[in-house]
Amino acid sequence: MALAAAAEREKLALVPANQAEAQLAAEPSSSAPAKIRIGDLTIGGAIRANYVIGDYDNPNPAKPSRGGDGGNFELDVFRINLDYAHGPYSAKAEYRFYDGYNFLHTAWFGYTFEDQSQLQVGVNRVPFGPGAYGVSQSWFFDQHYYVGLSDDMDLGIKYTLQPGNWTIDLGYYLADEGQWRGASHDSARYSYDVVNESGDGYEERHQLNLRAIYHTQFGAIDADLGSSFQYGQLASQGTQSDGHHYAASLHAVFKWHEWTLAPQLSYYKYDVDSHLVQSGVMSDELIDFGAYDYAWPVAAEAWIPALSLSRYYETSRIAWLDSITPYIEYSSILKTADGQNDSELFILGAAWARGGWYIYTDLAFSNGNYSIGGDSFTTFGENPDDSWQSRFNVNFGYYF
Repeated sequence: MALAAAAEREKLALVPANQAEAQLAAEPSSSAPAKIRIGDLTIGGAIRANYVIGDYDNPNPAKPSRGGDGGNFELDVFRINLDYAHGPYSAKAEYRFYDGYNFLHTAWFGYTFEDQSQLQVGVNRVPFGPGAYGVSQSWFFDQHYYVGLSDDMDLGIKYTLQPGNWTIDLGYYLADEGQWRGASHDSARYSYDVVNESGDGYEERHQLNLRAIYHTQFGAIDADLGSSFQYGQLASQGTQSDGHHYAASLHAVFKWHEWTLAPQLSYYKYDVDSHLVQSGVMSDELIDFGAYDYAWPVAAEAWIPALSLSRYYETSRIAWLDSITPYIEYSSILKTADGQNDSELFILGAAWARGGWYIYTDLAFSNGNYSIGGDSFTTFGENPDDSWQSRFNVNFGYYF
């Protein structure tokens, strides 16, 4: 069945590491590699590798090796980036290659108006939450990411304007970014989306997004106070009726000197009929999500609190290091359905930057995140095991 096929395709690279790109672009080091420029086109990319030690209940060659052998070191991803800028016109594209599958990450064309508002058309990031990557600084992200509410790339139109102290984003998304090359039926993609992995599930359609962030100060503290709203349709690919989904979030980012505190509270619901999900049951309280050539059932309704605290250190006295950012993070999927156990995620880690290098060292604990450990497909859904697992992860990234 589809569940068994998905198990064969699971890989180590279940989560991305995009903060590196943002920091290296914003604060380029003198020791960073020069990018290739052809006129108004800039060509770059990255190559990353993982070292992993973690809990795994049932060792299996078809599964990632996260424990029992003293650790595992594997290639994570190779990617190519294209950036174009000419006057008010801009464009961005990114394609990623993993072991056994590959997919488009970004592909949009943009126009910046005289008032500095911008229009993006194509596969772009959905405006939801406090920023591009939610509250998280870590390689794993927080639990918002695994239910499609953080760093979600979809096909549509986004308009961003900045009146006064506000930043406002409006978005319409015709569909998700689509299936690319892999062994799964509908999960060879970057972002976690509702996927039609079984062939008679649901697909995302006609999504509307609104995000408003107010920039202010409280003494020496810079604050971004915001809210996000999302509504979309779910097109049935089986005998069940069409559904819909909606989500809302309150979020903030507080910066004091080199400290950053980012809280977020979100609610989401996927209103669907009873249908077959990847765990092999008929349910209207679960819905299949997929990414990285792999799919699993997720709770159809939940609250998600998340909190991240980090501090940036510039290491000018250390010749081999530009900066280090230690962080501590917590997030949880608080499910509303009876019989579904919550899914918590706690992370201690640090990000290390030097030239084109960006390295994450993370120690993660979770009682409901399959990429951390355990042997259950249902950690984001029923989560019957509800046991704590751990994973130590080092991600080595070189950006050029």
